[in-house]
Formats: sequence, C-alpha cells, structure tokens
Amino acid sequence: MTTETHTVHGTAYDRLLDLSRERALLESSSGILGWDSETMMPTGGLEYRSRQLAQLARLTHGLATDERIPELLEEAAAQEGIGPAEQANLGQIRRDHSIATRLPATLVEELAKASSIGQHEWAVARERDDFDHFRPHLEHLLGLSRRKAECLGVPEGGEHWDALADTYEPGMTAAGVEAVFTPLRERLTNLISDLEQSTSKPSNAFNEAECPIESQEAFCRMVAGALGFDFERGRLDRSVHPFCGGSHCNDVRLTTRFQPTEVNDALGSTMHETGHGLYEQGLPFEQVGTPLGESVSLGIHESQSRMWENQVGRSRAFWTWCAPHARSMLGGAIGGLSDDELYQGANIVRPGFIRVEADEATYNLHIMIRFEMERAMISGDLEVGGVPEHWNRLYTDYLGLEVPDDRRGCLQDVHWSMGAIGYFPTYTLGNLYCAQFFEKALEELPGLEAGFERGEFGRLLDWLRSNIHRHGRQYPPGELCERVTGRPLSSEPLMNYLEGKLRPLYGV
Repeated sequence: MTTETHTVHGTAYDRLLDLSRERALLESSSGILGWDSETMMPTGGLEYRSRQLAQLARLTHGLATDERIPELLEEAAAQEGIGPAEQANLGQIRRDHSIATRLPATLVEELAKASSIGQHEWAVARERDDFDHFRPHLEHLLGLSRRKAECLGVPEGGEHWDALADTYEPGMTAAGVEAVFTPLRERLTNLISDLEQSTSKPSNAFNEAECPIESQEAFCRMVAGALGFDFERGRLDRSVHPFCGGSHCNDVRLTTRFQPTEVNDALGSTMHETGHGLYEQGLPFEQVGTPLGESVSLGIHESQSRMWENQVGRSRAFWTWCAPHARSMLGGAIGGLSDDELYQGANIVRPGFIRVEADEATYNLHIMIRFEMERAMISGDLEVGGVPEHWNRLYTDYLGLEVPDDRRGCLQDVHWSMGAIGYFPTYTLGNLYCAQFFEKALEELPGLEAGFERGEFGRLLDWLRSNIHRHGRQYPPGELCERVTGRPLSSEPLMNYLEGKLRPLYGV
C-alpha cells in the first residue's frame, strides 16, 4: 500500500501537516545540537547549550499542543480524499497531540535541560569512575520522569514505567515485557551454559589483534558504504557512546568508537548504527515532518540495526566477502588471520560487562538487568544510592560476573542520563523483530546470503525499504510485523537463529 498522501491546499488536513512540519523543523534543530554536544562542542558550551535545547523543547511543545489541532483533526477526518495513508497521519497526529497536551511546557523544558546537563555529567562520572558524581543528576531525572509518568497517566492496573515506555514502543507494559523475558531468559541461559561447557572454542585472535585507529575508521567507513549508507546524505564521527542522530532522511549522523584491540567491536558498532542510518535514509523525503516520514517505534528501529550488525555482519557469507578487505586495510596481526578465524572472532560467546560489546547470545541478559533496575527505580523500590550494589548483584546472578568498577558497571550506558526510562526493552524487542524479518527475507529472496559473499547487500536493503522503511508510522509495530511476516512477534525465530549458528560453531 502506498504512503503517498493527497495534497488538498488550504484544507484542514493540509493545515495539520503544516503544523506538523513546523514542529519537525524545531525537533530536527534539537537533533543537530544534540549530535554536536556529543561530538564537537567544547565543554565550556554545556550550560548555554542546555538552555538552547530547553528553549527548543519548549517551542516544540508549544506547536505539539497547538489549540487548533483538535478542531483541525475533526474537520480533516470528515473531508473528502482522505485515504488510508492520510488516516494514518491523522491517527498519529492525534496520538502525539494527546501525549503532548498532558505534559506541562515547564516540565518539558526542565527535562530537556536536565537531560543535556545529565549526559555531560554522566560522561564525566564515567571517565572518573565516580558514581557519586552522577547520583544527584540521576535522582533529579528520576523525579522528573515520575512527574512525567503521572502527567501522561498511569494505566489502570499498571505502573509508572508503563506510561513512560509507551512513548518509545506503543502498547509496551512492564507486565508484557516480563512475560516475554522470563521464558526467553531460560532458553538463553541454557544455550550459554552449553556453549561455555564445550571443549571446542572458536578462535579469539581477531579480537586480540591491535590495529591503528585510523585504519579501523577507514575500514568501518568502507563497510558502511558497502551496505548502502549514503555519505552524500550522512556522515560518520566518533563519540563516547555510539549513536545515530541528525535531522531528517537527507542528514543522518552516525557515530562509533575505537580502541587499539577489539576491532570487531568497532565494526559491529558501526554496522549497528549504519542499520539505524539506513532506516532513516529510507524514510520518504516527501513526508519529512509528518508521521509517515518518521520511524514507527524504537523496537522496529532496533530491528534494522541489529539485522545489519548480526544476521549480516556475523554471518559466514559476510566474512567470505569482508575478510580480504580486513586483511588488506587493517594489516598487521589481522593480515595473517584466515577467513575462518575472522568469522569465529565475530561469533565468540563470552559473558562480559559491557552491553554494546556483548555477543548475540548474552546481549539480551544485559537488557533484562536494566529493565529490572529501572522498573524498581521509577517505582521507588530501589534508591539511587543502591544502584551500584544492585547492578553488581544482578550481573553475578545473570552472567556470573564480578563487576570490577562502576565505569564498566552502572555508568556504562547514556540512557538514564537522558531521562530515557522505558527505553531498554526495545533493544530485545528489536532482536525479536529482526530475526523474524530476516527469516522472511530469506524465504522471499532465494540466494540472499550467497549474494553477501560477493558484497551484494542491495537486495536486502531494497526488501527492507519496500516492506518497512517506506511506511513510516502508517502501521503500529505489531501490525507491521504481521503484515511483513504473516504472524505475530515470536521468540522462536531468534532462538532458532542463535542455536542454529552457535551450537555447530561450538560443537554442541
């Protein structure tokens, strides 16, 4: 079904889209300032930057709550020429307006300012390995988040966390997440246990080899371009925490990070953010500023990044193509590694402290820990002062690890410093969506993985653009999943994929 809309100049629908596009212009400006804060802004600019972002948030909120919107929505719904795509735009504008009108402008502005300062102070605390430095900022952000949840409205029989999570993944609740996580955790831990007990271990030489940062950056940039990322409409830079930002589909900003060893971490992070960037670049430019020009949810967004990072980037077919490039561009210790050693190094399963460095099998356990903690923090069951101790205990219980310091523990992620409570479970939802989408792509595109061996990734990108990207927010996440795959979201495709690859690799 097409996402083209009928432009009826001067109609209520047309005026609604004008308001939506004005709001998007302000949001895109905030996006560029946020990207600059993480990449290029001198530290002395923090206080003024926080005021800039707060003012933009206030102005954006003013447009989102414009008093003309309810009347225009009613008029537009009754006008002629409103098809399914236009109805989708109206439905999402109605949802966004409903959410925005529940939040006071003063709270929105305060959250924006606290988030800007919080991200900076988190980076300082992480560098110093000093949780107490970040503690008052986290306490402040949690207090603001509770106020936000109360304004949004805690669902009957639900909890504060649900109101916050719904803004990231429509319909997501703590009870629903728990129902998915509990059986998934059991199957994952059984798989991880079997792999750890195996006497046949893949080579880890790839992850131990040292490579110049400049060579790694050139290599990662080459791979991003080969996957289809358009550097005429985007760029790649460095940041403490890899992310994808920017302002619209023709201005997409990726960041990644590098270290002397663990080259596959830099490659995986870059491919992950490239997946986000490909989704953003695949949104229809003619719909920029309207719901049909926006990504549908964080879970679906994450499905795109994880697919390119894992189903593609950790596949044997990918490494058949990539290995010669890696040896040529990275040289040194990498130059002497075989295709098999590089492929095996990309698929090591080893419980570790850092989420963004985690392998496919252990990754979701990191998410489960964060979900449990933020649910307890927002409800008040866990005081901020107890965060490091609680974090460390869960890492022992879930992953069998003794966390050595807060820098590699509760200070590793940027999300809470942004006030992004309710965000983390979308990562696991993304893994589930991604496996189910990729399973369908393999069914509909015979020879897809054989093409990866030749560096042919366009067929997959075209399939994603046709089935997912071009729709914007026309369909809710669950409905989109069923339209693409023919069935509701399930954990079976993910576990079948993980077990089908990792058990043979480890000889179990």
